[in-house]
Amino acid sequence: MSGPRSLRLGLAFNFSSHLVNFRRLSFLPSLAFALACSASGAVAADPRPPATSNNRLATPILQELRAFRELGSVLYVAAHPDDENTQLITYLARGRGYRTGYLSLTRGDGGQNESGPEFGEKLGLARTWELLAARQLDGGHQFFTRALDFGYSKDVNETLRIWDRQQVLADVVRVIRKFRPDVVITRFSPTPSGTHGHHTASSVLALEAFKLAGDPTAFPEQLAPSTGGLTPWQPKRILHNNTPYNSQLNANSPLYATALKLEVAGTDPGSGEAFGAIANRSRAMHITQGFGSLATAQVRSSRLETFELLAGDRAATDLLDGVDVSWSRYPDGAAVGTLIDTTIADFNPADPTASVAALLTLRARLAAWPTDPVLNAKRTQLDHLLQACLGLAIETISPQAEVTPGEILALAHRATLRSGGATVRWVSIRYPSLNTELAVGTTLAVGATLTREAQPTLPKSTPPSQPYWLRAEGTAGMSVVADAELIGRPVNPPAFPVEFVFEIAGQTLSVSDEPIQIVAPASAAQARRPLVVVAPVALAFADQVALLAPNSRRPTVIEVTAARANTAGTLRLELPSGWLAAPAAHSFHLKNAGDKIQLTFTLTAPAHPATASIRAVADLDGLSYDQQRIAIRYPHLPVLLLQPTARLKVVALDLAIRGRKVGYLPGAGDNTSAALQQMGYAVTLLTGADLTPEKLHDLDAVVIGVRAFNERTDLAAHLDGLFAYSKAGGTVIAQYNRPNGLKTPTLAPYALSIMGDAPNFRVTDENAVVTFLAPNHPALTTPNRLGPADFTGWVQERGAYFPSTWDEAKFTALLAMHDPGEAPLTSSVLVAPYGQGYFVYTSLAFFRQLPAGVPGAYRLFANLVSLKQ
Repeated sequence: MSGPRSLRLGLAFNFSSHLVNFRRLSFLPSLAFALACSASGAVAADPRPPATSNNRLATPILQELRAFRELGSVLYVAAHPDDENTQLITYLARGRGYRTGYLSLTRGDGGQNESGPEFGEKLGLARTWELLAARQLDGGHQFFTRALDFGYSKDVNETLRIWDRQQVLADVVRVIRKFRPDVVITRFSPTPSGTHGHHTASSVLALEAFKLAGDPTAFPEQLAPSTGGLTPWQPKRILHNNTPYNSQLNANSPLYATALKLEVAGTDPGSGEAFGAIANRSRAMHITQGFGSLATAQVRSSRLETFELLAGDRAATDLLDGVDVSWSRYPDGAAVGTLIDTTIADFNPADPTASVAALLTLRARLAAWPTDPVLNAKRTQLDHLLQACLGLAIETISPQAEVTPGEILALAHRATLRSGGATVRWVSIRYPSLNTELAVGTTLAVGATLTREAQPTLPKSTPPSQPYWLRAEGTAGMSVVADAELIGRPVNPPAFPVEFVFEIAGQTLSVSDEPIQIVAPASAAQARRPLVVVAPVALAFADQVALLAPNSRRPTVIEVTAARANTAGTLRLELPSGWLAAPAAHSFHLKNAGDKIQLTFTLTAPAHPATASIRAVADLDGLSYDQQRIAIRYPHLPVLLLQPTARLKVVALDLAIRGRKVGYLPGAGDNTSAALQQMGYAVTLLTGADLTPEKLHDLDAVVIGVRAFNERTDLAAHLDGLFAYSKAGGTVIAQYNRPNGLKTPTLAPYALSIMGDAPNFRVTDENAVVTFLAPNHPALTTPNRLGPADFTGWVQERGAYFPSTWDEAKFTALLAMHDPGEAPLTSSVLVAPYGQGYFVYTSLAFFRQLPAGVPGAYRLFANLVSLKQ
């Protein structure tokens, strides 16, 4: 393997590179791809059809030159990953060459996962990178606010309260001031309707931000040099993208005649691919939401988008009516525009180097202009074009992707000049985080790769890498971000930034980079791993939750894994008031990297019911570390590493159980099996083939995992055996499923359906009052007598996809609950005697409550499992 594998204008098309590279080239998808091909000669990993041009590099350069000429900018705003209109983004970014951004207020942390067991912050991280992969295809930029997806919300006011309206509004204003869009577009209407409360809130906040972004008295802290030094910015208009997918606006609507209409079908000039096909593949990157099949969806020959004016100047024929999208918007800009037009007209696809002189002239002109966010983006775009025409490729290779604080890095910096067109002198390599510079002072020879090796030391004080929005504990609706400069960014800057400094015809060109490890064999998304900082040891509690009776003792095990050889230190627990642990600390010494040791502490619970969190801390060489290590692996994404604080949820509660053996049939991924073990049950994992009366005979109960009826292909054919087990005296507990995508309509031995208007059959308020409909039913009294206190402290929601119809003569509805202003729902827990046993269907969100250590959820679940005893 010789020479650079990618032209690091920031990124090869392969999105396995770190996000800083996404950020640099998110507006250059075709150019990024062509540069990657030029550097490596390999195009097999690219998921798109080949460009129609015989010159894979020249056509994207010409397309990007035309985009450089355009100064129009559009910001699309919605609530979640997958809310964006990828066809419109593709058309604006790749068709018109406008800077086009998507602001997703949340990262989708509260949603469901169609691809794996990750929920919460893990799912939010995966969906962040799915959005980045989507933007790499459609050409847009990606932004976020600090708002968290806390689950389905029926009410916009609830959403704005849980989110902290002012904080999220400030974030939207910040993004507008940083990105400077000429036009803002919302996916949803600001008028409350039957849609998700997050949807409506995204438009309400976008409209407010539109009116405030240009006001210097609004959020003045954003304008201070110490907190970003932004300036007010007023877009021309804000529009609602009123499509048939989320609106009643159609050809029969009286509003249709006055709506702005825009045809967004067409063909990408760089690749020759239809905008619709690119948009479908972009949307198909949302694989954790089950959209992967959209990559091959049929492309419509016509796609008409409609828009309603929310505020600002009315547009007659186009989104950017009245906006000067040329360089004439700047003083003396007309002359620059003429230079760009001449450069485009003179561009020779057979010899891109012939344009180098013109680009250097443009660069010198722009260097004398003042800075603003748009000009800064254009300067960066121009530098990328200059590199592309020169064929200047850089990369920094590290033999490992993970480093520890204080470690010496072994870096190989490489630069290649493939085409020439000007004398390029490699001046130096800068390490901004060390404030040091390594002199090179060598002129690059065309067609040769020059390598400079270096061994900088990572400062010992460098914190382990962690997504910036997860570094501090947040609230139910908001993440906490200490550094305001990070707000809006998709992910962290590089852990160890690198700058290559070149001199070209008297001009200095600084190209940002970061160390990467080349990994083979691997999926295309995982072949290049950026450098991350890891803790010297990773800590992991054996359990996520520990249940203890008040004033009782139980052991807890923490596994310590060394990242490097000869790692020694002590492990201790930080305990909340009333809890005790023995011993006070454990010493450890791990000889080899990867070695593990399990250390046991005995916990003593307080004499009264209590819920708390215990933190594990390792002390090494005068520094303390408390990080877990969680690797998230999906074939379509880079390897994602989380290093959250190692914590154990401890719950002291009065909990009684009956029976000892429970079978568990996994569904879409939850921790119910571990929760059952914490409760004292011996758990046997089952498959569909195990669902026979003979194989289940010795089990006291069988629990079916969440969404098993959606995900498992081996369940429907064995339901008769499961029902026969129940009829013979067993208890079956089926947890919630989604109405769409059921493998079988039969969910129970008696009539029961979850079909219907899904949003109406859920209770999103986790504090909703719960009424006992059958207070003397054994599920509410035995072996734990439940009361109102058992429904306090629940998280995110009560439940979702409650049955819409059921055999009321057979099933007993145990509980009633409802969201504010709605009629009570009574089907969250349905229990039916069946033969000598019981069948339970519950849509309560046990899969969220049990891992969160909610005491009442454990007591209720224990009662359901104990029904036949």
